[in-house]
Amino acid sequence: MKNQLYTAACLALLAFSASAQNEAALLKKAHKIHDKAFTVDTHADTPMLLSRGGFDVTKDNDARKTNSKVDYPRMKRGGLDAIFWAVYLGQGPRTAEGHETAKKKALGIFDAVHTTLKNTASEAALATTPDEAYQIGKTGKRVIFIGVENGYPMGHDLALLKQFYDLGARYMTLCHSSNNDICDSSTDPKGAEYQGLSPLGEQVVSEMNRLGMMVDVSHVSDSTFYDVVRLSNVPVIASHSGARAICDHPRNLTDDMLRTLAKNGGVVQLNLLSDYIKTIPASPEREAAMKTVLDKWGVKDRRALMGAMSKLSEDDQKKARAELMEVNQKYPIQLATVKDAVDHIDHIVKMIGIDHVGMGADFDGGGALADCFDVSQYENITIELVRRGYSKKDIEKIWSGNFFRVMKAVEKGKSRARELAST
Repeated sequence: MKNQLYTAACLALLAFSASAQNEAALLKKAHKIHDKAFTVDTHADTPMLLSRGGFDVTKDNDARKTNSKVDYPRMKRGGLDAIFWAVYLGQGPRTAEGHETAKKKALGIFDAVHTTLKNTASEAALATTPDEAYQIGKTGKRVIFIGVENGYPMGHDLALLKQFYDLGARYMTLCHSSNNDICDSSTDPKGAEYQGLSPLGEQVVSEMNRLGMMVDVSHVSDSTFYDVVRLSNVPVIASHSGARAICDHPRNLTDDMLRTLAKNGGVVQLNLLSDYIKTIPASPEREAAMKTVLDKWGVKDRRALMGAMSKLSEDDQKKARAELMEVNQKYPIQLATVKDAVDHIDHIVKMIGIDHVGMGADFDGGGALADCFDVSQYENITIELVRRGYSKKDIEKIWSGNFFRVMKAVEKGKSRARELAST
């Protein structure tokens, strides 16, 4: 009996040792792939922190104390080479005055980004093309791209698209959580207004094609998505979305939308906001506490409160952020995991192949996983991809190859779009 127990113990020890060796080899392989790959995150709301002041992007900020997920030291630690900073504005009044106010705010956010890059030129630089990104990356600096989230600030002035492009923007998300004058949103409680793009929206898509600015279909309604793909002469992007078959949320893409995106040559960049990754049971206590805070400030959700911050006094902004932080500390959000997130990648690859998926976490805009809470933990995504059998080539496509292919196609296609526009 003792001999049997001893033998069993030895076998168990050998199995444990072999498993540990296999895991060490897997981690080493993943680290090597992640270190060599050029990594890009296509959506972060960091400019909201930059434009309000008091946030130092050169410091290694604590994500839980500062409520920030992106800075240069954490990008380096997480092996993230490049990131798109979003010039984001929540939906406001659809009036001439509202559009003018939004335009001024958007230009102010552009200015905050450019001022930050000027002041931190030894650590980061702006890129507008993949080639520029590679050149900057060779210097060891972080690469910053710019996108616009919500077409609301352009109002009805198509010329502003050229101004945004000249300021560095290389994509624009057509709308946000509500309908605007361009298109229907996927989450407007009032429902559809246009059943897709408005007449103005059709002009916006054509002008973006002409400029070489990527059309971003994240946040848009299903009908808007199909209108955009039908009208666009070049591939489109979903800068921060997921697969609806895995998490049934209107912000995610259905299987038919994924197939349509693939035929268009486009790419869907995976959002890491837990609510879009996995359906998580609600916490009544958290919801009640959050509702108290939101009701106090007269908004319907957390994102709306963040968008309304600029209208508050500095003291009220501090109070609102402190109240949100208190709720998060007392009733922490139950977060999805890296495994849950990679389930979306698996599904997208199964549906449309490896050439149409990437990463766009929505960090600083709600994106966070339990084990990828900020950009410093991005290697965990690569580890899980290696664990599931993705090759080095596959992973390089996910991290930048697919998205850069679309960027190049949109840039190349702008001359063709200009020819069509002139006929």
